[in-house]
Amino acid sequence: MAINVSKTRDMLVDVARQLFARMGVDKTTMNDIAQASMKGRRTLYTYFKSKNEIYQAVVETEVAKLYKMLTDVSAKELPADEKLIAFVYARLDAVKSIVIRNGTLRANFFRDIWRVEKVRKDFDLREIDLIKRILDDGVKEGLFKMPDVNITALVLHYALKGLEVPYIRGVMGDTIIQRIRRRDNVVNLIFNGIKLK
Repeated sequence: MAINVSKTRDMLVDVARQLFARMGVDKTTMNDIAQASMKGRRTLYTYFKSKNEIYQAVVETEVAKLYKMLTDVSAKELPADEKLIAFVYARLDAVKSIVIRNGTLRANFFRDIWRVEKVRKDFDLREIDLIKRILDDGVKEGLFKMPDVNITALVLHYALKGLEVPYIRGVMGDTIIQRIRRRDNVVNLIFNGIKLK
């Protein structure tokens, strides 16, 4: 019984996500979601009290997918330096793909930043922990040296967060040459910094 409840809820969330992506959150009604899911409004209201609550569930589901991708990368058997770069690009690519997949939700993700940030707060803490573990592994492997792993993990997390919008919008360049140069610059910045030694 619990499996069917979970499947129904997941299906409602996915239908809502698709409608939000196509029509926008503001223009989508609970009735639209009920009709598109071929469930009655009563069923929809059994799971969600409001459109705001279902929007919250959509954002939480998308963030959970992002976290799963990052845990998969962090579990790979790679040296910490390679894992860190893989993590950086997997994260940026995953965020971009989630935003693109959600069509007009893009505007809502950026316009209604406080609602999204509330959901992301828990994700941010878990992501910082994943980065910290990669950095700890790098220190143990003799690949990294830093005064404070916790602060370095925080800085990397917020740097990645700050790169999301330019990366999604393609400001950082999307040709193969630009991507190679960007990757080389990112690797150099993370591992060598900018100061002459």
